[in-house]
Amino acid sequence: MKVSEIMTRHVECINLDTSVKDAAEKMKSLDIGFLPICENDRLTGTITDRDITIRVVADGLNPRSVKARDVMTPNAFYCLEDQDIEEVGRRMQETEVKRMLILNRDHKLVGVVSLGDLSRASGVQQLAGETLKQISEAA
Repeated sequence: MKVSEIMTRHVECINLDTSVKDAAEKMKSLDIGFLPICENDRLTGTITDRDITIRVVADGLNPRSVKARDVMTPNAFYCLEDQDIEEVGRRMQETEVKRMLILNRDHKLVGVVSLGDLSRASGVQQLAGETLKQISEAA
């Protein structure tokens, strides 16, 4: 089964110049903990609720003036939409991430797959459990 069959499409992105405050508000309204950062449909990084907490709030910075580019994680991990689910699950284990961004062959962001998506996919529930175990043990 290909990851494109189980991924969530229409992923919300922000751009490099989005303020951390606006990023946090978007996370809150969408009830999510991370956002991809894109420029011209190209993935440039990610920002998580943890990035905001550790790199902005804990350092006493102003979330209205700090930009996503200042606290993002560059070089985000990703897989391609035509890869097998098992391959994506193994990559999630190797990189210790709970969500994997999915790009097309033109390297444009087309989706995201989570551990929850893996756990609901027919035939790969064990892979989801193994992936979660590996990520949890590494933390």
